[in-house]
Amino acid sequence: MFLEFLNHLLELFLDTAIWLLLGLAIAAVLKGWIPDSLIERWLSGRGIGSVIRAAFIGAPLPLCSCGVLPTAIGLRRSGASKPATVSFLVSTPETGVDSISVTYALLGPTMAIIRPISAIISAIVSGLMVLFLDRESTETSGKDNQPISSCCSKTKAETTSNSCSKPESDTQSGCCSGDNKEAQKPGIIAGLQFAIIDILDDISKWLAFGLILAAIIATLIEPASLSQWGSGFSAMLLMLLVGLPLYICATASTPLAAALLAAGMSPGAILVFLLVGPATNIASIGILSRELGVRAVALYLAGISICAIALGLATDALLSSEAINLGQTLSHHNGVFLTLKWIAAVTLLFLAIKPLRQLFWKPQQAHAG
Repeated sequence: MFLEFLNHLLELFLDTAIWLLLGLAIAAVLKGWIPDSLIERWLSGRGIGSVIRAAFIGAPLPLCSCGVLPTAIGLRRSGASKPATVSFLVSTPETGVDSISVTYALLGPTMAIIRPISAIISAIVSGLMVLFLDRESTETSGKDNQPISSCCSKTKAETTSNSCSKPESDTQSGCCSGDNKEAQKPGIIAGLQFAIIDILDDISKWLAFGLILAAIIATLIEPASLSQWGSGFSAMLLMLLVGLPLYICATASTPLAAALLAAGMSPGAILVFLLVGPATNIASIGILSRELGVRAVALYLAGISICAIALGLATDALLSSEAINLGQTLSHHNGVFLTLKWIAAVTLLFLAIKPLRQLFWKPQQAHAG
């Protein structure tokens, strides 16, 4: 059984590595060439337009629910409206270029399309709920609040107990120094530092956890054993209750979703988990309640939950578990592609192990002098 577990783990890692590297490369380009000031300017408006823009801007950004928290608060305190902030908070962690590529590898092209579309719909609906049901969202802005310095500074213990606990000497840009604009110089080098140091270091432990748990599920649970209760409203409600308080990033949640799908869960049920798991966690709710207000956070959670179940039901109405090939569209028997997957796996492992990586590459310091 242990050898079977190792085989499942190896297959999952090989399928994940090449697409995760591709996602990290795209993330480096986005970070290196799109100024943060441009994103802030697009989110500073009010009304329906800002909500829609926030959803589309946040969707490709490779930030988890930890990394998006200081970014969103910084945007809010720079003048973004509550509805736009909520829309950004939903779409950004639910999907991203890195998670989309891994979704394609493990769940196939169908779910790779459904997932980001569902994230954008969920973000827009949640933002509109705040816009129309929270009166304070049209009466106040975040400009009078004190600027947020970092999710790992004075409020580090409050903002998260998970992946935002990097030492101060290791902060570069992104999650643990999200508003340090002086350090965020454009260029591919800055983008690579962000992709490898901030994103990969941030998700590597959780990705490993997701892969190991997925391999355990694939080893212990027989295929179709969950099919009796793996679909319908009850299964989606279960995934909702599991995902809402859980901290797991979009990329790390994908291997687990693939294992649940193989075990008999319906595509709609795993979509619920893929939407609510990365978007919310217990650590962030208290911070957001102080920043946005209890009513806005309640609407934020309600919007995510309602959309996740509705989109899950719609997905099951359109698909069956047999319609998703679990990444089998990529031939495991193609010798050239198998070689590329091994090269990608070794490269990803090398980059993810910080002491090994630092022997050959020392990033530029974020602060001069």
